Amino acid sequence: MHDSVSPGRRGSRRLTGKRLVAGMLAAVFGLGAIAAIAAETQVFDPKTREWVSYDRKKALKYYARNNQVPEAFRRQIVPFRTAEKPGTIIIDGNMHYLYLVQPGHKAIRYGIGVGREGFGWAGIVRVGRTAEWPTWTPPAEMVARDPSARPWANGMPGGPDNPLGARALYLYEGDRDTIYRIHGTPEPWTIGLDVSSGCIRMNNDDIVDLHSRIDVGAKVIVLMQGAALYKGV
Repeated sequence: MHDSVSPGRRGSRRLTGKRLVAGMLAAVFGLGAIAAIAAETQVFDPKTREWVSYDRKKALKYYARNNQVPEAFRRQIVPFRTAEKPGTIIIDGNMHYLYLVQPGHKAIRYGIGVGREGFGWAGIVRVGRTAEWPTWTPPAEMVARDPSARPWANGMPGGPDNPLGARALYLYEGDRDTIYRIHGTPEPWTIGLDVSSGCIRMNNDDIVDLHSRIDVGAKVIVLMQGAALYKGV
């Protein structure tokens, strides 16, 4: 991991005007789905010094060629100023980053995959419990709309093919399970994309690392659509 971030890394994502307007409209942080405004994911290509689109097809090709995600989405220590205490998780879904606040105005930044259009959400929740190689039980709504989920309506045992990956952090609002998780994935090339049904996905190495650092009860702030000015983020 790196203690500093070059302009190419720190500016490795572009916040478009459309996303900024969406952030203003989505500044109410009530838990629940919020309308998503489509905006293309882009990454900075250090070879050409240009911004390039990054979609699922390109992500899969990049991962097949490099066996890892682009540098912007790899775990690293970055400068980070916030009023939140160390141990807090702050998720910038618009930029596809999860920050674990550290002492000294720093954070560990991880690349993430977030909810696809129509499945984005924002809120302040907490880690209610954690699990290693968790069982995946799709919610009834997913079972109803997704035929591939129906065979696992009663639960899919943990393992390398399980959609929750190696670890899961279960997000609660008070004492209520929100059904959202921060979890690993058997599809690491999807990091940096809008791909999930609302859960936050990380590659398995990163979720294992985060799981080892986090405490049950930790505060989790989920920001979407550019609403990343909350409390000094």
